Amino acid sequence: MSTTLGAAGDYAALPACEIAAAVNAGLLSAREVAAAALQRIARDDVGLRAFTTLWPRQAAEHAELIDRRIREEGIRLPLAGVPLAVKGTEGLGSLQTTRLMAAGCVPVGATSTPGPGTRWQTWGSTGRGVTLNPLGRQWSPGGSSAGSAVAVAAGMVPLATGSDGAGSVRIPAAWCGIIGLKPTNGLVPARDRAGLNIAGPLARHVQDAAAYLAALAGTTTSGPPPSAPARPLRTAWSSTLGFAATDPAVAAAARARLEALSRARAVEVVGVGGGVGGVGGVGGVGGVGSPVRLPDPAGCWETLRRGPNSAAGAAERAAAARTKAELGAALDGVFAEADLLATPTTPHAPHGHDGPGDTLSVALTWAFNISGHPAISLPAGRTPAGEPVGLHLVARHGREADLLAVAAAAEAVTEGAQGPGADHRQAGARPASGILPDSRRLGRPEA
Repeated sequence: MSTTLGAAGDYAALPACEIAAAVNAGLLSAREVAAAALQRIARDDVGLRAFTTLWPRQAAEHAELIDRRIREEGIRLPLAGVPLAVKGTEGLGSLQTTRLMAAGCVPVGATSTPGPGTRWQTWGSTGRGVTLNPLGRQWSPGGSSAGSAVAVAAGMVPLATGSDGAGSVRIPAAWCGIIGLKPTNGLVPARDRAGLNIAGPLARHVQDAAAYLAALAGTTTSGPPPSAPARPLRTAWSSTLGFAATDPAVAAAARARLEALSRARAVEVVGVGGGVGGVGGVGGVGGVGSPVRLPDPAGCWETLRRGPNSAAGAAERAAAARTKAELGAALDGVFAEADLLATPTTPHAPHGHDGPGDTLSVALTWAFNISGHPAISLPAGRTPAGEPVGLHLVARHGREADLLAVAAAAEAVTEGAQGPGADHRQAGARPASGILPDSRRLGRPEA
């Protein structure tokens, strides 16, 4: 473990849990880690625009409090001294921020979210211009947790807060090459009246995401780090869920990542309805099982989002209730035979800064905000054109542990592919001190 922070790059290489271990052991101080984070942000955010506001005074004060408690009280905190980027729509007083601070995190600034004037939410706005994707400046980073994803992917912070009402954690995670987790609805109070918008982490390392989730749930002690599943988890695959217009190149990249996990015996790809999906695929991609087909959630989500006191008529509310019930029944059928459901995170690659056009980024994610199932986006490499792709995994209610176990296996697969001595980031993430790529092809539009 590195215990010096002589350069911002040294700090950026440390996972959150390693920072916490060093701060708890007195090998690093929370105050010097916060200073290193702010130095890194000053260096890199000029070209990325992830942050809208920095909090150097508050960060120094809270870091000093953590250092004093460790020194004088002997307390040990699971995220001691870990710099945290906070989604701009939340601030320091949100439930998830206060719980993370109680676990030892040090908020260093607020991150960008979409500005006014657009129907689509997969971008970030700052007073200095739009937020740029560290994997390619020509692409949007996704959203609405845009700046949070960029801050983590670029190594400015190891953890950032997000909130996910239709995919707003998972989509930017996919497009920035990091981990994004939407917990089971109800793990913490929803951030909207409809109960769709759930707090969740953006992280580069699975152990960090697990520690964040524990803190979010109100746990202030460290548990064992996630490890690969004890047995392969039965996983149904669908590239479309029966309704999405998924780009074949995106589907192929996500499917290839799933097959790598199958070879590592983290998952067993199966069909639903009695079939078994081998390497050829499932869900209408060549397997022998029945395709996974869910009702299109678009109208249901829109009605629920407007809330019970909206102008929606009785017929519209009844239709939303029927769709929600049908969606629940369809997923009950999937999870009666499979532990996980896998899809691409988005049906298309990142769009440019001019917007998504007619495509719908949330097509494969928002059903699970309605159903309440936990879901995670993992880096799945790139399309032949170099565009980042996410693998989206959905689990039974309350089974975040299954998602984190497969994420741990994915991390091990990535490390094995990179070899000893490599920068063991998630596949597709930007190296801590690399040069920002700016010559890759413009991504396709999305919504």
